Amino acid sequence: MKIALMNEFSQAAKNPIVLQELNTVATELNHQVYNVGMDGDNDHRLTYIHLGIMAGLLLNSKAVDFVIAGCGTGQGALMSLNAHPGVTCGYCIDPSDAYLFAQINNGNALSLPFAKGFGWGAELNVRYIFEKAFTGVKGQGYPPERKASQVENAGILNDVKLAMSKDFLTGLKALDPELVKQAVGGPRFQECFFANCQDEQMAEFVKSFI
Repeated sequence: MKIALMNEFSQAAKNPIVLQELNTVATELNHQVYNVGMDGDNDHRLTYIHLGIMAGLLLNSKAVDFVIAGCGTGQGALMSLNAHPGVTCGYCIDPSDAYLFAQINNGNALSLPFAKGFGWGAELNVRYIFEKAFTGVKGQGYPPERKASQVENAGILNDVKLAMSKDFLTGLKALDPELVKQAVGGPRFQECFFANCQDEQMAEFVKSFI
């Protein structure tokens, strides 16, 4: 599995802590991590709005399989990512959130609150969140006897979102070009995207902003 980590400006200083814990878990599971957001206050500036655009591009082009995002409360990143077709993002405060999201909703992104409650032992909580998010088989339901209805409802919700959304690339072209340009302007994002993108139209779209 390819996993993208993205931090925005308000929580950029915490990126090394989160990245270390994500790498610890991912390495044991033979997953590959791409650090595509900000890794410090002086890095290419991103807001949670940009994170949504980045996540949409990476997931819809199949450049990555999963995105870890967040902001101060985690709510802005959650809404931003879920605004894009092809992105199903859950809100995650503790490891049980990660486990239940993986089993019931079976989405492809998580948004974490990197400021709220991020105190002593925060790195342990983050590590355990990643363990629950990426260990074992997803979509098994909880409790197990409710699997059938939960899988059905997750599929229905995805269909509703698809029906209510524009085609992803059409939607991107309707955005303020400066938003898209800033979102795709980071060198680590570009490295991950172009190395793994499986959609030529999306690749050409991103190239037009570079």
